[in-house]
Amino acid sequence: MEKSPALEILVREPEGFSIWKGPPFGNGQPQVQLERVSCSSAKFSDNGSRLMVIKDSSIISIYDCSKFTEIRCFNIPSILAASLSPRGAYLQTFQKPSAPQEKNVVLWSVESGSSVYHQSMKNMSKTTWPTIQFSFDESVACRFCTNEIQIFDGKDFSKGIINRLRVPGIAAMELSRTAGSHIAAFVAESKGMPASVQIFSSKKDEQPQPVARRSFFRCSTVQLHWNCISTGLLVLAQSDVDKTNQSYYGESKLNYLTTDGSHEGLVPLRKEGPVHDVQWSSSGLEFAVVYGFMPAKATVFDRKCNPIVELGAGPYNTIRFNPKGRFLCLAGFGNLPGDMTFSYLVYLGIFSHFIRFFDILGILGLFRKKATWNTKAECSVTSEWSPDGRHFMTATTAPRLQIDNGIKFFGTNGSLYFGKMFDRLYQAEWKPEAPEKFSDFSDLAHSVSTLKIDDNKKQGHESKSFPSSTKTAAMPTHKPAAYRPPHAKSAAAIQAEVNKDTEIIESHLSLSPILLTSSLKSISNSETSKNAARNKKRREKQREKKAAEASSSSTAS
Repeated sequence: MEKSPALEILVREPEGFSIWKGPPFGNGQPQVQLERVSCSSAKFSDNGSRLMVIKDSSIISIYDCSKFTEIRCFNIPSILAASLSPRGAYLQTFQKPSAPQEKNVVLWSVESGSSVYHQSMKNMSKTTWPTIQFSFDESVACRFCTNEIQIFDGKDFSKGIINRLRVPGIAAMELSRTAGSHIAAFVAESKGMPASVQIFSSKKDEQPQPVARRSFFRCSTVQLHWNCISTGLLVLAQSDVDKTNQSYYGESKLNYLTTDGSHEGLVPLRKEGPVHDVQWSSSGLEFAVVYGFMPAKATVFDRKCNPIVELGAGPYNTIRFNPKGRFLCLAGFGNLPGDMTFSYLVYLGIFSHFIRFFDILGILGLFRKKATWNTKAECSVTSEWSPDGRHFMTATTAPRLQIDNGIKFFGTNGSLYFGKMFDRLYQAEWKPEAPEKFSDFSDLAHSVSTLKIDDNKKQGHESKSFPSSTKTAAMPTHKPAAYRPPHAKSAAAIQAEVNKDTEIIESHLSLSPILLTSSLKSISNSETSKNAARNKKRREKQREKKAAEASSSSTAS
């Protein structure tokens, strides 16, 4: 087998970006492969072959990632956005229009440096950019406009539009990854008609009728997630308002459609609440969902939408499938404390067909092994597995957070491998590589299989001072004491007195029956004498008050 490629990381600071080599890191520190280059933005192509660098508002450079040398420079004034095609053959730019009908969206050939396609667009949003979408092999390209989808030959744009697909009211679309075999189109609600997602074949002779369709109300936006083999589509439908008044952030529903029409419906989630995150596995045969009100629940489903593994509940809103094997990371980032759980899952062959039945009986755990490790990465903004599946990187970046910016690398067992702090960090991401280029770590999977089922090994929470050696793991520390408000001090003192009295009584319980009886009588008599004295004072005050009232009435008469 060919030698596995080295892992590379793009790190962007205010002064520009640099490329790190590793991990593993020699001498405990990353090796800088490309010295800092001034820029305002940088982005890899999907296959990692090329890098787009925006140096200012008019200069875009394209780098060949094999040696990180500049191969093309574009001088385009008033750039507002730019994007590379999956294999880096095309650069797409959006410029500020200077005239109403100006063609401000341009597709450039990186190889020749010339423009191959133009169009006009007034406004840009997340659902409309990039305007032209490519399949992963760039054989098919398409864009949507008013009431239709236009399809191009991704290898030759001089042919113009080769196919048209009419979809009235289309508001968003997503092209499948595998050779652009299918197109998912979203139609928003209009005039009392429900919103819908439809899947069409990109082949000209199969286009008129959708191969799958799902309609739903209360939908403002959607997220469309294709699996890598283009057989299944997850549709996360979201509305701005939750009519049940259970969530301030609106309502979300997860739908699942297949290109063969075998499934068109909701994913059976077992807890009410929002859908926080969803991701397909690298094989495209399973997907994982984090959902429900906190503590959120996480479940892995198969391609028939049957639950196969329950990952438990906790403060989670993020899930990341490892690109190799059965590892996954379940985490709670953003406004959550940063808990992370690394799990290794093994499905036991033919028994997987009976999982759904035994899950109803509550004994799903008999048919899987799940080894878990827990750790923490507070204030993380981004997170992703390395292409070889051996490291998990989290980053705290600006402008989301202006302090404690840094990068952390964890192993598959949750141990802290390396960390570094920055005064200001804008971006940290892996250079994309095909997982097939890396060897399988079957030795690690074998060692995990010897562990006990659900063997939880909690890792300590790492401090802000990171280890300089790659062999140093996170050390366990004591949990911080719970916050106690000032007004609770008196309550704590009272509770201490109560506990003291309880200890006295418990000590009496160990005495002989005679001494126990006498002790209880002494406690009872002391309590009785106190009550009697208190009642005597109350009666004396009442007599004095009556006497004073009588004397005042006699004086008045």
